Amino acid sequence: MVNGPPSFTESTAFQRDSGKNCKAVAFSKDGSLFAWCNGEKVNIVNVTSAELLCSFDLPKAVCLEFSPKNNVLATWQAYTTAKDGTAGVPNLQLHDVKTGKCLKSFIQKKMQNWCPCWADDESICARNVNNEVHFFENNNFNTITNKLHLQKVNDFVLSPGAQPTKVAVYVPGSKGAPSFVRLYQYPNFNGPQSALANKSFFKADKVTMLWNKKATAVLVIASTEVDKTGASYYGEQTLHYIATNGESAVVQLPKNGPIYDVVWNPNSVEFCAVYGFMPAKATVFNLKCDPVFDFGTGPRNAAYYSPHGHILVLAGFGNLRGQMEVWDVKNYKLISKPVASDSTYFAWCPDGEHIVTATCAPRLRVSNGYKIWHYTGSLLHSYEVPSNEEMWQVFWQPFLDGVFPAKAVKYQAVPSELPSAEPKPAQAYRPPALRNKPVTSSKLHEDEPPQNMKPPGSSDKPLSKTALKNQRKHEAKKAAKQEAKADANQEPAQSSASQNAPRSTVPAVTSGDPEVDKKIKNLKKKLKAIEQLKEQAAAGKQLEKNQLEKIQKETALLQELEDLELGV
Repeated sequence: MVNGPPSFTESTAFQRDSGKNCKAVAFSKDGSLFAWCNGEKVNIVNVTSAELLCSFDLPKAVCLEFSPKNNVLATWQAYTTAKDGTAGVPNLQLHDVKTGKCLKSFIQKKMQNWCPCWADDESICARNVNNEVHFFENNNFNTITNKLHLQKVNDFVLSPGAQPTKVAVYVPGSKGAPSFVRLYQYPNFNGPQSALANKSFFKADKVTMLWNKKATAVLVIASTEVDKTGASYYGEQTLHYIATNGESAVVQLPKNGPIYDVVWNPNSVEFCAVYGFMPAKATVFNLKCDPVFDFGTGPRNAAYYSPHGHILVLAGFGNLRGQMEVWDVKNYKLISKPVASDSTYFAWCPDGEHIVTATCAPRLRVSNGYKIWHYTGSLLHSYEVPSNEEMWQVFWQPFLDGVFPAKAVKYQAVPSELPSAEPKPAQAYRPPALRNKPVTSSKLHEDEPPQNMKPPGSSDKPLSKTALKNQRKHEAKKAAKQEAKADANQEPAQSSASQNAPRSTVPAVTSGDPEVDKKIKNLKKKLKAIEQLKEQAAAGKQLEKNQLEKIQKETALLQELEDLELGV
């Protein structure tokens, strides 16, 4: 355990556990407790004093999780059956942190979604069991208080924040029926009519559901394993917005391709999506699913908002080179562009100023270590694991909201004792015959610049019905004025165009007879169309038979025009 900025020294209170089987660790939600499994026991300590609070004899535990109020520790180990084929022992256990007593054991075969979900005040706890979501109240796991039964419930997510708790459930489609996500308010589960909102869609093998912090809306990323058009190796993804007031929409993404990441701003009124074939686009949307700011294109596949929501990091990790873009969200200004090569993990410090990037096993088994950055781009601390060891996980100690107040955004890089971590740009290979010749730049893709998508003078606050009506009237009047102006300018524009036209036209003259003037106008229109057809033919376009016949009539039309104007 290491002390945070600015010291970065190893904690003297917590004694290092150097066992080779230390692969599962967890902090409590408020950061006061820490649990880890060392291959022999699961231990819980007080973080400040490092006092051992309790210990459980669970040598095979691979997943640990505290309940939100630190009353329960959930542990999971791989499910195994007996040699004679009889059912194995329960592998998901819930322990009382204060007494050390095992409150309940369940059989949970899959590691995916292994942990029960608690409401933030621990009044409700829920588990997905055989097409049903079982609800327990006040950590009494011996009595199922409520059930939500839907055919083939695949996943569910409880809303964050205060009561009343809401539940988002996903049911995959079957036999031609669409998949759907429904929002319920606990404990009203009496069929579809009691749902707060419902959104159905095709093309979904799995979904990711993301509640905003205020629990007013859910973003659903629906994805298929295979793209039947063959356009993408990653399958197909679509992004849906569902609000608890019943509104729903498909978020229209301007660029085709995979959706790499979607994340809510902690203020709950905006979200950022990273999407599209490389170089990927990143766009911030409001609650109407309208784009607010487009960050252009770049090498990125992840987005991370700071805990206070005032800074956004767009990053390209995994098979990308680790480039990060740090943006001031309020003014949409670029703060810094640090590079963290080979990173497999990223996390904001709860203070909203520092960032950790890490290279962890088993994703990468070489060059394991972590780096601490300031968001202005300064590398403050770097640690590399010895070559014969591996690093599996890195965590910041969590803190409750409000412990660290939001600070004004800085643009000037903070001082650091470490040199800049920016790698030298790699030179493209040039064959010997070209090495003494000037470099010709060639790009596979033209990068799109960032642009503000919000119309000038617009406000994020929802308008009242009267204000909205007045705004529409004003816009309609404005459009009518512009149309009238365009009509008024059309006549002079046509006459000036006819003066600049080739030999087919002569200066406009009025005869005083409206019928003759109308004929002259029509003839000029036909001659102008013939000129355009001749230009297309000259450019190599294959013309239709009726178009060729029009061109042949040019001489006759010119003669007719001349006669009419001479008659004037």
